[in-house]
Amino acid sequence: MRDRDPRRPRRRMKYREETRMKIIWLGHSSFRIEIADQVLLVDPWLRGNPSFDESKFDEAIAGATAILLSHGHGDHAGNAVEVSKATGAKLVGGYELVGYFAEKEGVEAVGFNLGGTVALGGVEVTMVGARHSSSFPGLGYAGTEAGFMIAGEGKTIYFSGDTDVMADMGVYQALHAPEIGILSCGGHFTMDMKRAAYAAKTFFDFKTVIPCHYKTFPLLAQDAEVLKAGLPGVDVIEPEVMTAIEL
Repeated sequence: MRDRDPRRPRRRMKYREETRMKIIWLGHSSFRIEIADQVLLVDPWLRGNPSFDESKFDEAIAGATAILLSHGHGDHAGNAVEVSKATGAKLVGGYELVGYFAEKEGVEAVGFNLGGTVALGGVEVTMVGARHSSSFPGLGYAGTEAGFMIAGEGKTIYFSGDTDVMADMGVYQALHAPEIGILSCGGHFTMDMKRAAYAAKTFFDFKTVIPCHYKTFPLLAQDAEVLKAGLPGVDVIEPEVMTAIEL
């Protein structure tokens, strides 16, 4: 074997293959998003969630780096403190809500508000508006309800949070141009499938739409056929719990 020329720079070996973003539904409006160098848990309601098998709890939260909370209702924020203490992941969300948890429970929190952007490693998260309500036992008013723009790996995800259609969505498209929409669409408490389809085609230019806040209870929509019919040309993916969607 010939000796290597010392003047020639050594080639660096690649030890990690390029990975794709993974969006994993945890039932209801709870998601695990593996993006860039982050593992984000969004509204992780895992205890008492009829759609989630609690034996998968540890698997669902493993390696979490941050927990995004859209508002204070128990089906979104009810397990946030437990998950934060189990993983060390910081709570990221509305100033009043995560500040309350930080003070009462001693967890690490990053509080911000509508229009604000926080950097989480290689990911930027911007808080955007929603139309809903927000409260939490012991706190009462839990700050404003919200959604998130999650940008990383050259893509942007719009997580709508619990909301109805609103004209502000047009501004969010102009500012963020998200390719992926995770939309609440079960009806009764949020927009239904027809209204979500209207919002998506009127205000956004999504390549992929993932429905959420449905199937959990009989009161909510049980499939996304109306959403699919209303969005021809868009890849509407009905998620399966604990099954990764790679984008």
